[in-house]
Amino acid sequence: MQQGSLIRRHRKRGPDVWQFRWADRGPFGKRIYRRRVIGTVCQYPDADSARKSVAGLLTEINTNGVKRCAVPMTIAEVCDHFIQRELTNDNFWRSYSTKRSYKAYLKRWIVPHWGNVHLSEVRTMEVESWLRRLPLAKSSCAKIRNILSVLFNHACRHELFNGNPIRLVRQGAKRRTTPSVLTPVEIKALINNLDLRERTLVLVVASTGLRQSELFGLKWETSILIKGQ
Repeated sequence: MQQGSLIRRHRKRGPDVWQFRWADRGPFGKRIYRRRVIGTVCQYPDADSARKSVAGLLTEINTNGVKRCAVPMTIAEVCDHFIQRELTNDNFWRSYSTKRSYKAYLKRWIVPHWGNVHLSEVRTMEVESWLRRLPLAKSSCAKIRNILSVLFNHACRHELFNGNPIRLVRQGAKRRTTPSVLTPVEIKALINNLDLRERTLVLVVASTGLRQSELFGLKWETSILIKGQ
């Protein structure tokens, strides 16, 4: 089972999922069968794309004691390995919101630019220059920098690589400009010119300080406005 086995599994609820199966040798030579859900058919529409996502995991399985850092890997492969090891639903080391945030940054920024680059080809100054060119707030660039560092630490931890060039990348998180804060008079004038739905949104934000994403994800059953509470 050097290449493992990839099977499409049907679920009662939700789309079908791809399940990867392989065998390990236990401490006494006994064969141990393992399996892991790779993702849904929405994420990986065919078997080829699903198998590509486990390239990093397959590399780790097949090394079997051989020095793994000798195997050249790309950033995309390490990302897939990181997702399968650290961002699965059964991994409670990180919160759900953190996992979702990591996946979003990996998919939107890191993989499109660095996906085909081998770990050994990543240079500190190239990453630093790239971050400064991104049309994002400093805090978002700092987040991307930290996730890149986490990826390299993950590769080192699993002996897929032997260094972290992101460690010396400089990227501050301080705001470029001071945020504009509305006064109570300005908030009142704004509310008076809005319809009921928009007025409610502004009142919730002004009184609670919720972020935009938190506001749009707010559900009635989780709010404190039920029964006048």
